[in-house]
Amino acid sequence: MSVVAFVASAQTGTRYPGSSTDIPEIGTERDALRHLVQDRCLLNWTQHHLPEPCVRVVLPDSGAAISGYAVVADRMGTGHYLLVPTRTMAGTDSAELVSPEAPNYFAAAWHARDLVSGFVGHPVPRTELGLAVNTVRTRGQDQFHIHIECLRSDVIESLRAAAEQVAADSLTLVRVGGSTYSGVRIMGVELDGTNPYELLARLMPEIHRRMGDYTVIIAGMQFRDGPGFLALTGIGPDGDLLLDGTCAVAGAAG
Repeated sequence: MSVVAFVASAQTGTRYPGSSTDIPEIGTERDALRHLVQDRCLLNWTQHHLPEPCVRVVLPDSGAAISGYAVVADRMGTGHYLLVPTRTMAGTDSAELVSPEAPNYFAAAWHARDLVSGFVGHPVPRTELGLAVNTVRTRGQDQFHIHIECLRSDVIESLRAAAEQVAADSLTLVRVGGSTYSGVRIMGVELDGTNPYELLARLMPEIHRRMGDYTVIIAGMQFRDGPGFLALTGIGPDGDLLLDGTCAVAGAAG
């Protein structure tokens, strides 16, 4: 069983470039996020069993940081969180993301959705939640991280309209947020049994050569035959543009 810690107090800090997330008390260099997690959150966790200035640190039973992760909160009071591996990983151009031995960071990010519900003040339906990873061209930090937020209301409508036409064993073009992505259906309440990167790499062999060029979006869905997800990928606009940290769709004040 993994060790998990929560921090209820608000964080303060500065904004790092390329994201709407404010990171506590660090500079704006491109490795600031990695240093925050490795030099401060992980150290504080191993020494004092406290995750600050992150809101959560999760390590496997062995305590090995190589497969752990931290969750960082937006200090501005929005429902926007980042899941960040405790190991050094540049981003979507990291070959280890499609390794069979790689941790399923998307599954971990989906488990962290309770933080968004905590911000809103009530459970947020799965159909209003999304995860996103940006491309190597547009990211502001050279450490892999997954955005965890609510979906935009117009994005939810587009996904709902396209949901039943998306297959589970092949890619389908999906028009959402004014752009076209390739989508595949994933069935299940959680993502523990499916690593989206492995699935997309199997369906798109070319992604191995250009993985850093692809943004990835995971949207919670409720299909006619049960709960699941839509995994979207493409080389167009970044996936986090489909998300909304204010969680207006869930009734948050913003």
